[in-house]
Order: sequence, then C-alpha cells, then structure tokens
Amino acid sequence: MPVIIWINGGFGAGKTTLAQELHRRLPDAVVYNPEDVGLMLWKWLPPHGDFQHLPSWRELVVATALSLRRHHADTLIVRMSLIRDAYRDQILGGLADAGEQVLHVFLEVDAGVLRERLNARVTDPKYTDWDQGARELGMTGVDEMVAAAARQPTGTLLLRSDRLTPAELADDVLAVASRTRRYLVSRPDRHRHLPRA
Repeated sequence: MPVIIWINGGFGAGKTTLAQELHRRLPDAVVYNPEDVGLMLWKWLPPHGDFQHLPSWRELVVATALSLRRHHADTLIVRMSLIRDAYRDQILGGLADAGEQVLHVFLEVDAGVLRERLNARVTDPKYTDWDQGARELGMTGVDEMVAAAARQPTGTLLLRSDRLTPAELADDVLAVASRTRRYLVSRPDRHRHLPRA
C-alpha cells in the first residue's frame, strides 16, 4: 500500500535511528530528508535563520515528497521535526490534499533524556557536523519540543522513544501502517482517525 511515513519529534528524539530501522525492513522504500531541500535553497538564497520559515521550503518539501512517492517508491520514509503547528499542518495537509496516505509518527522523549542525548552528540564521532553551536541551538528548543507532543493532530501515532527500542518503535509503526487503509493528517476540520496501536 503506498504510504508516506513522516517521523516527527525533537532533536535527539531518535528520528534518524527509526528511519534507518524502517528502511532496513523496507529496503525498497525511499528515505527522504527535507533538510536537503533547505540546504539546496541556501545555495540560492542568503542563509538566514531556520529555512522552515521559507514558504518555498514548505512548498518544495511537499512537491518533492509527492514526486518521490509517485515515481520512485510505494513507501516514503521522511524524518523531519515539524514543531510549529502551522508548518506541520501546511506540509502534512498538502500531502493529504494530494491524495497521499500519511502515517504521522511523533517520538516523545522526556526533556532530561533529550538534553543528555544532545550533550553526547558533541563528542560522538558519528555526528561530525554536531558541534557546540549545534548543541546549544538544539538545547534552546528542548522544552518546546517536549510540549509539542500534546499539540499533535488527531490520529498521530505517539511513541515513547525513551522507553522503546528502535526495533520496538519500528514494530509499532509497521503494525499500524499495515492495517491502515486510509489515514490522513490533514486540515484541522477534516481529520480521519488512525486506529491506535
């Protein structure tokens, strides 16, 4: 069944790890990181602040996801924090309005665990682009990211990534995706509900 699995959550919540585990199990899926769209825009525009504020970024994220899903894979795995409600609604609503089935997953993590994970990235060699400045940027949004879990649209699959292993998280995501025929996180007035795992 064609589906877009959107993995949301704060910096350090485990989005990349879950995406990798899902891709290991679904090798024909395409893993899409919308951050690459932002980096592309910064090649043409003066880099300034968060590229999520750019209307072009949000439009291109939707257009790229639609093209990848329709032309290259039945399953698209997307990992990207969408903490601002309006941006999340615009992007996920745009996908749903285009007829795509979207399984929106939000990884919940306690603030203390997020801070520990972000601190550990500074010395972890696998995070070559994660320096003190990136850590400080991530730290400033921890409380906002934790609070965002309570504001997710109806039907969002909320999972505790500080209590479940990546394999358990993937099990839950795939179980819900396999039994869901039609799931849309769309405009606030047009929700279709996702069966709970």
